[in-house]
Parts: sequence; structure tokens; C-alpha cells
Amino acid sequence: MEKLSHCCLDTSQAWSAGQTFSELDKIIDLIYKSKKPIIYSGGGVVNSGDKASALLEDLVRMTGFPITSTLQGLGAFPGDDQQFIGMLGMHGTYEANNAMHDCDLMINIGARFDDRITGKIDKFSPESKKIHIDIDPSSINKIIKVDHAVVGDVENVLNKLIAVFKKKYPNFKNSNKENISEWWKQINKWREKKCLSFVQGKKTIKPQYAIERLYELTKDQDTFITTEVGQHQMWAAQYYKFNKPKRWMTSGGLGTMGFGLPAAIGVQLANPGKLVVDVAGEASILMNIQELSTAVQYRLPVKIFIINNQYMGMVRQWQELLHEKNYAESYTEALPDFVKLAEAYGAVGIRASTPDELDSKIKQMIKSDKPVLFDCVVDKVENCFPMIPSGKGHNEMILSPEDEKETKISKEGKTLV
Repeated sequence: MEKLSHCCLDTSQAWSAGQTFSELDKIIDLIYKSKKPIIYSGGGVVNSGDKASALLEDLVRMTGFPITSTLQGLGAFPGDDQQFIGMLGMHGTYEANNAMHDCDLMINIGARFDDRITGKIDKFSPESKKIHIDIDPSSINKIIKVDHAVVGDVENVLNKLIAVFKKKYPNFKNSNKENISEWWKQINKWREKKCLSFVQGKKTIKPQYAIERLYELTKDQDTFITTEVGQHQMWAAQYYKFNKPKRWMTSGGLGTMGFGLPAAIGVQLANPGKLVVDVAGEASILMNIQELSTAVQYRLPVKIFIINNQYMGMVRQWQELLHEKNYAESYTEALPDFVKLAEAYGAVGIRASTPDELDSKIKQMIKSDKPVLFDCVVDKVENCFPMIPSGKGHNEMILSPEDEKETKISKEGKTLV
């Protein structure tokens, strides 16, 4: 790998304009020559502000490149757009993870190459040139060695990068279509796997279906989604399409169960009159259920949409896949009656147990002007796929229960969880 080339766009640093734009020229040349590019965006884009998200969209439109996002970056680029190939990482899409692995140019904008993205480090995108744009210099080369790095606020960096690029290649998208056409064909072949497909029966609600219906029934209004931590969080990231930044509030990093309800209360206070939904698990919501009294007292009509499978679902899934089904302390038999619990607080309680009643119950939840605790009773043992098992490369995904039987997890992988 070439020696890291680095520049800083923070005006407080001692870099001349000539040095800065020389570095941008090198990055632009890589973009121009790339045949298999991908833009990898993260929470830094959202944190930089709405203008940064608009500039990211400009860059994607200007280049015609595919774009993927981390969990925290969802919404910075429209989730229902054809150039968006889904979230990447441990529970990311088949097409996003394979594109990250096979690309020849990776443009990391405001993300940190964390372990949920990379999988096994020595197998991470082995043939690509890597560009890293980040406001935090300590993130550069911390986990993944990159070829070019720009330290600065995303908005400032993208503003300069786009200005220089447009001046140098004013008709790039049209002239570059043929150059990346084979790459898009390959991505579309990966898409044909339909890695987020599931089978919804007539009796039991699948958790994926619950999130899908929640999205379809709320997408036409300005909806804010918070989550707790676990399977429900990943299903929300996979099946709820975010088209604006700052509409998705979730706990990353250490991943804090109990985050979603207090977050929803704060979001509702800041956005009166908007629909705010906390997508929760039945275990996570009990971590801070007392805050329902805050929502009732201050008349904050937050909606708590519980994906209730009676398990700490992600714990159970790992016990199944990584520890030979040695289940321990992941099942809860003595759960409260969530409808009665809501009523005890002076909130509204709703329960849906079958697919045919789900839509009408969700509509009832949305129409309520009070806090709502919605108990959505789902399939108890549904797993969240795709999944990159611990210790595997980021292109070595389990896509279905059938893949589970063929995937052996190393001892090292088991200790990484």
C-alpha cells in the first residue's frame, strides 16, 4: 500500500491552500479512474448538519456511484433511492457488504471503520484504494489503513471537493456511465438475492412484517424513529427507509438497552405535533418503563411499538448460532401485560397478535393523541439476517436458517461477541 497522503481542511491548521487542493486533486483522480467505486457514509454526515447531507446527495448524483450507510448514517441519503444499496455491516445487505469487499475505490465519509462494519480486519476490502474523510484525526488509520485522508468537517470537505470536481470534470456522470456499468450490473445481481425477503404466514406476525407495515403506514408524514437495542433495532434499520437526516435516533457503540423511550420523549419535546415512535423490544423497554409517567405527565404522545418475542432476541440469536443453542437467561416468561401496564400509567394500551389485525391497530396507534404502548406479539424465534458471524470476513454472510447449518464459528469468533 502507498504511504498515506493526508491533508487538513481545518483553517486553524497550518496547511496552505495549494497543499489542500493538491490533495483533493489526487482524490478526484482516483474517483475519475475508478471502475468499481462505493461511497460509505456514516454518522459524521448527519452530525455535520443538513447541508452536509445535501452535499452528500450532490456527490452521489454527480458521480452516479452506489452508496451504502452505517447504522448511524441512515437518512443522510434517501433510503428508497436506487443508488442506495442498503445498510452495510453485521446485519447489512448482501449487496452492500459484497460491494464493500469487491470495490476498487472506497470513499469513507464520516464513518469510523468499526468492527461491526469490517468483520475480520485482514479480510476487509483487500483490493481497494481507501479515502477517509473525518473530523477526528485520531480515527484516521486507527483500524483500517487508508491511502488518502482528509481531516475536516464533512460539510466543508464536500463543499470543496465538489467545487473542484465540477470544475475539472463538468460532465462526469454522463461520460462515466460506461466506465461503471459492469459494476452496477454486478450490484444488481447481488440485489437479486433479495437478502431481506421473508415469508409472512397467516397466523403469526413476523417482526420484519411489523416494521414494514409501520413504515408503509407512517412514511407519508414526517416521522421520527427511536429504538432500544437488539433485533428490533436491526429490523428497524433494515425495513424502515429513512429519507431525511435526523429522523433516526439509535444507540450505537456500546448499544444501550433502555435508550429509546427517553430519546423519544426528548424528540417529542423538540418536535411537537410530529409523530415519534420508539421501536422497542419487550426486554429493552423494561429498562426505562418508568419514563412512561413522564410522557403522560407532560402530555407527550410518543408511541412505543414493542416487537414482543419474549426473548432478549439478539442474545438468543447469538446463543443459537455461536454457542450450539446453549440458551441461558435470554427468555422471559413473566412479562407484564403491556396493555394493562399502559392503562396503569394513564396511557393507551394496544395489542396485535395476528397479521390481519396489524394495520388497523397501527392506524389506531397513530391517531391517538396520548402516549401509546403497542404490544406487537411476533414470532418468538425469528432471527435477524443477513448476519456476519464474529471472526468472519465482511463478505461471509449468513442469509437464512439453511446457511446457519453450514456455517462453523471458530473459537476465536465466539470470544469476539
